[in-house]
Amino acid sequence: MRSDPSYRVPVILPSPRSALLVPFVLAASVMLATTSGCTAPPEPEPTRTPLFATDEDAYAAAEEVYREYMEALDARSAGLPSPEPQDFLIGSAVEADIDGERFFDEQGLHLLGSMSIASFSGTSAHRGGADASVSAFVCLNAANVRVIDADGVDVTPAERGDLVAQSVDFIQVGASLKIANETQASADAC
Repeated sequence: MRSDPSYRVPVILPSPRSALLVPFVLAASVMLATTSGCTAPPEPEPTRTPLFATDEDAYAAAEEVYREYMEALDARSAGLPSPEPQDFLIGSAVEADIDGERFFDEQGLHLLGSMSIASFSGTSAHRGGADASVSAFVCLNAANVRVIDADGVDVTPAERGDLVAQSVDFIQVGASLKIANETQASADAC
């Protein structure tokens, strides 16, 4: 420190502009200090609601998907580009469709006519929040469907009856159902 009594410490006066900012800076500091421990509560997880309210709703939705799938199969047999049957399938059902198409192509076979649903019976339903599944027993009327070879000869197996039974499993994909598996069942139940 200086010991000279005539020395004066210079005082820098604030400019009028900075003098106006001081209250705002102080107010902002106080607000920040009082809210620093407060954070918004986390958003609650949405409650997953079941895709279907009742088993009957699940069976009706599965039947609708299966009917649309059958229409897509008819369109493909007629040579139309859409709807695509695989849009209604997932997993092993897609693989089975690909294998079936490959077999028909390799053997020079095609289907003539269309099947219709004789009956559709839901057998079980799991209506969980994000993993609904439905199983059903379907009887198809195949009386008007013939298997035709490359020479135009009807090679439909003689032992095939007019009714074909299928056991079908559906699973939830997004907000709808898709066919996950379809296997032949005993037509005696039709």
